[in-house]
Amino acid sequence: MTGAAPGAGTATPADRELLLEAIALAHRCPPSRTAFSVGAIIVADDGTVLGRGWSRRHGLTEHAEEAALADVTGADRPRLRSATIYTSLEPCSKRASREVTCTEHILATGIPRIVFAWSEPELFVEGRGAEILERAGRTVLQIRDLAEAAREPNRHLLG
Repeated sequence: MTGAAPGAGTATPADRELLLEAIALAHRCPPSRTAFSVGAIIVADDGTVLGRGWSRRHGLTEHAEEAALADVTGADRPRLRSATIYTSLEPCSKRASREVTCTEHILATGIPRIVFAWSEPELFVEGRGAEILERAGRTVLQIRDLAEAAREPNRHLLG
């Protein structure tokens, strides 16, 4: 049992492998006392990796989803409409550091499928990304048994 959210489908072996890869990217994040360490991968429907990112890759307020989206070239942008984003933490729905949330970025790009491991705890802001994405008609799958691995690079925040 993967702990998939109701109506979100079932995790495939490829989903698990790619989510584990996103979780591994979270370990590349520069440490922070004010932000989570998160990894993200965007994959086209044919399995091509379009982008990889991790929190604070290019700047102190950059989130993993933003970094992964920054990797997507102009020619590949249309492929986002049938892609999946794998992220170790539920996409943010509120930010202290910037106006646009990761949930809003995902909605704007048209990415239809979101797979994540760990629901955002209410340490910094209230997390409602999965709920907002589902209400917008996106497929959201949480693989709950990988949440512990996603929490690992954030132990310093969790006590």
